[in-house]
Amino acid sequence: MKKNKQADLIHRMTDEEVLNALYLTQLFLLVLSFIIGLFLFKDFFSFYRLFQWSMIDIFVIGGGAGLVVVIIDLYLMKSLPEKYYDDGGINERLFAGRSTGEIFWIAVLVAVAEEVFFRGMIQTALGFIPASIIFAMIHVRYLAQWYLTLNVILLSFGIGWLFEWTGNLAAVIMMHFTIDFLLGLAIRRKQNKNESIKKG
Repeated sequence: MKKNKQADLIHRMTDEEVLNALYLTQLFLLVLSFIIGLFLFKDFFSFYRLFQWSMIDIFVIGGGAGLVVVIIDLYLMKSLPEKYYDDGGINERLFAGRSTGEIFWIAVLVAVAEEVFFRGMIQTALGFIPASIIFAMIHVRYLAQWYLTLNVILLSFGIGWLFEWTGNLAAVIMMHFTIDFLLGLAIRRKQNKNESIKKG
């Protein structure tokens, strides 16, 4: 029932309204992070120390982990019934009609806002497990579908563990960005292919 209501709501929204809703939620997370950070860190440099500009951490570990997730996800998308990936149409509305530059910007914004909040603030304050659970719960659109719920929980704990291991916020931002950017491109490609088949 909840899933159907969400799908109906998304169906009634324009693509720009869906995008603006995303921007508002990410802006909210950034503002919330700033407020929490005022209490959690004694100064900006204490927070900045969470970022380590190691190319190995960022591109090899973070980017590599993201690439592995994308490869597994694309394989499962081809192997499993489409209904397993039905999130109410939000991802299609966000990515299908966008340019590569727009998908890049969306992926950067989401990766930075969500990882600064969930890993930089929540995980730093409450620990790995609470932050991972809260991250999964916030992605409420996935919780109506058991497979997507499992997917987002595993991903959340995977990103949280990477932050525990590296202590590097830049690495988990890169992992998150890589996943969103590449899957965004894949969603657009699939949508374009479907439209070509319909026209043909």
